[in-house]
Amino acid sequence: MTELNPQFAAEAKATTSEAMFQLSELFYTRTDERGVIEAGNTIFQRVAGYEWNELLGAPHKLVRHPDMPKGAFQLVWDELKAGRTVAAYVKNKRKDGRFYWVFALMSPAGNGFISTRMKPSSEHLQTMTGMYQDMLAEEEGGLSPKASAELLLSKLAENGYSNYAAFQATVIAAEFEMRARSLGRPVDQLQKRFLDMSRAIEQVETETTEMTEAFKAIRTVPMNMRIIASRLENAGGPISAISVNYSQMLEEMSTWVSTFVDGDACVFARIRDAILQGQFLGFAMALEQEMIEILKGSGAEYPEQVNLQEETKMLEGMRAKYLEQTSDALSSVENEAKRFGRSVLDMKRYVTGLSSTRMMCKIESASLSNSGTALSGIVDQLDACQNEIEQRLARIVELNSVIQGNTSMLRSLI
Repeated sequence: MTELNPQFAAEAKATTSEAMFQLSELFYTRTDERGVIEAGNTIFQRVAGYEWNELLGAPHKLVRHPDMPKGAFQLVWDELKAGRTVAAYVKNKRKDGRFYWVFALMSPAGNGFISTRMKPSSEHLQTMTGMYQDMLAEEEGGLSPKASAELLLSKLAENGYSNYAAFQATVIAAEFEMRARSLGRPVDQLQKRFLDMSRAIEQVETETTEMTEAFKAIRTVPMNMRIIASRLENAGGPISAISVNYSQMLEEMSTWVSTFVDGDACVFARIRDAILQGQFLGFAMALEQEMIEILKGSGAEYPEQVNLQEETKMLEGMRAKYLEQTSDALSSVENEAKRFGRSVLDMKRYVTGLSSTRMMCKIESASLSNSGTALSGIVDQLDACQNEIEQRLARIVELNSVIQGNTSMLRSLI
């Protein structure tokens, strides 16, 4: 539900378990290094249900809901203490006991931390709610916060996220897009470009996975060739030589596959992580810009302890930091895209070698009357697998071009 729904006002006033607030509203708080609230905006104060004198100087855990697992906060604090910006779904509790969910962007700032929060509206909240419930149940059974945080990471991995950074980059984009769509607002070009690259690299992963499966399907070809050669005795010499050559090519292709797609430092992982980092920072920058505009448009409803000019200045500094980090991430994407392209060219050379082997197999198959049928089956298998590999490689090249094209456009925006 959004503020555009005529029932919003009535339901917001109703005594229900969930505290209602508008999709267009953003929360802001700043704490010291211990998590003690030093400033906030009126939206946070209103939805939390406390008076200003109850909030300022109080620990931020004042609004912590018991449904939140300690492992989630363990992960957040680990990231913040390492100097990194982090985002997370958080369930909070009002003074009257009602709850409200936020998607929080948190970052070290000065001698403390700042947090800008929006109302979640994507399907990811439901997924995370289930994970939090599982973590909470394990914690009630004695699981430590650290182990609970590791449990969250393992659950995210089961859902296809390589790490928490990949998850938060995906979710901040989804929440921002869903919110913008509901409010009838556009997503600006910088964010769109990173989304285009993110979707392209997702497709690269699909194409690479399928190509790897096609490659695995021909791993038995050399053995089958040797079996045919042994049956032909002296006449099988050429086939035996082809099988040795083919085995060498497959070994080289195996090395390529492991360099390209295996492990956190592979070619694919490096470009994916660089794109997702840029995406996360790009949307974080947009969120902080909106918060800046909200604070600049605020009136005199703040207590004297909250200096809006200083808070705005701090947020502007954070936005500038995100912009610089986005530029660095873009440089990484550019470098990795070049590395990515060179790696694909290597694979193309291997495929060309396969084509030569396939041709030699066809020649031998035509010259053999007795076993030609068996060798013909191998040729057919090579035809099908090579065609699929070539098509998927061509698609990967196209997708890398999409990524490189967007990096060029982004350079004009940053």
